[in-house]
Amino acid sequence: MATEVRYDGGVRALTDADRAAGLRQMKRIAGGLLLAMAVVFLIAFAFQDRYPWLEYVRAAAEGGMVGALADWFAVTALFRHPLGLKIPHTAIIPRKKDQIGASLGGFVEDNFLSEEVVKAKIASLGVSARTGAWLEQPQNADRVAREGAAAIRAAMLVLNDEDVQDVIESMARRHLLAPEWGPPLGKLAKRVLDDGHHLKLVDLLLDRAGDWVLDNQETVSRLVADRSPTWVPSFVDSLMGDKVHMELYRFIVSIQDDPDHQVRRQLDVYLQSLAQDLQHDPDMIARVEHLKNNALGDPEVRQLAARIWETIKRAMLQAVDDPQSELSLKFTAAVRDFGHRLANDADLAAKVDGWIEEAAGYLVRTYRSQIAGVITETVERWDAEETSRKIELQVGRDLQFIRINGTVVGSLAGLVIFTIAHAIFG
Repeated sequence: MATEVRYDGGVRALTDADRAAGLRQMKRIAGGLLLAMAVVFLIAFAFQDRYPWLEYVRAAAEGGMVGALADWFAVTALFRHPLGLKIPHTAIIPRKKDQIGASLGGFVEDNFLSEEVVKAKIASLGVSARTGAWLEQPQNADRVAREGAAAIRAAMLVLNDEDVQDVIESMARRHLLAPEWGPPLGKLAKRVLDDGHHLKLVDLLLDRAGDWVLDNQETVSRLVADRSPTWVPSFVDSLMGDKVHMELYRFIVSIQDDPDHQVRRQLDVYLQSLAQDLQHDPDMIARVEHLKNNALGDPEVRQLAARIWETIKRAMLQAVDDPQSELSLKFTAAVRDFGHRLANDADLAAKVDGWIEEAAGYLVRTYRSQIAGVITETVERWDAEETSRKIELQVGRDLQFIRINGTVVGSLAGLVIFTIAHAIFG
């Protein structure tokens, strides 16, 4: 139990040595008071025949001694056997240590780890609004960002690269390579074709083809000459090359200018057929799977997983190490924005408080016995004498006041009883 003691320089925690010193001091005071009662009793007893009024003093001192001794026995019996005598029902704490721990654990579980109590306490704290106001402060948002960056950096450095690569590879195989590619590609292609998104790509290819033909007349002429018979004169090859080049360009232009050109229609028919085959033709699906397996075999997938992880790790470390990086700045801004919303949006704060209350309620409802069991198990592991010493250091000083009060009350009781008896029986 945390205790503080004040002194001129401020406040410091009260240590076991401080408690032991205070306990010894209070024992000396209580013992000294008992000794004083004994001395007063002896003096009053010795001179009461000469001075009759000392009978009242003797009765008060006698009652004080009885009260002091009785309370000394009661207080001592809690922690040890008085005078080392194993009197029944003494040394209660050492003997009943485990039962006390179990009772304390049950008391905490029933009265403090109640779902209703925890929820009511959290609701009264206004966690969301306070957290939002704290996060809204720039220095606090920067601190959260720094702590988050440190956590990310530590996680990146602690994680084993091979283990992470294994996870990425496993996920890639399960979610990317294991399913067939043909049907999804076919569905995607059909959707693209139905929506006409492929037309822009066709136009782009025709534009590039027309540009290439215009820029490569010599190449077209050379291809024609290379494929003509050797007995054909070269000027004929040149004329034929120019003719083929011109007709090829006109053909491409005609396709460009006519949205309903036969080539365009045939291309659409071919692409629609390909989309259907990708979805339903076993041979086409098998060919796609063969291409996939050839392109993404075991070494390729492993290398891909390694490159992905290296890229992510390097990018994250560079981002968190630079306070001015886009990631750091955006994270800090997001923290401040979230804090502002928590502090000023009552609906959001109420919703977050509700989540916190439900989470705390679930934890208490599910683990209350285990949480309270920590107290019971901890006390059970303690040595009996050590347990007695710990408890006595905590409450022993206050228990010495019982001895002092017993001495005072006993004195008053002895004086009152003697006075009443003397008044009645003379």
